[in-house]
Amino acid sequence: MATWTISTMERHVGGDNDGGVIVAHWQATEADGDYSARSYGTCSFTPDSSSPDYVPYEDLTEATVLAWCFAGDVDKDAVEASLTAQIEEQKNPTTEDGVPW
Repeated sequence: MATWTISTMERHVGGDNDGGVIVAHWQATEADGDYSARSYGTCSFTPDSSSPDYVPYEDLTEATVLAWCFAGDVDKDAVEASLTAQIEEQKNPTTEDGVPW
């Protein structure tokens, strides 16, 4: 099972959308014994402080921001499938590095 976190966020300061988050940097990790995989990305937002759904910066939670990411352009299922595939590749490699000499 993947663990999702928000590493950091970029936000407006000053003006009408003071504190409005414009970018969230996310990370997903998964581990299986000695094997692990990680994916990292960003999702962008257009804050609107006049919207009834607007959440002030100081009231945000990691769960709220992750939900925004999943509702936007982050395909949670695809990222988690990729993590699982990376771990499977580590367990059962299909390529090797090296030279014959």
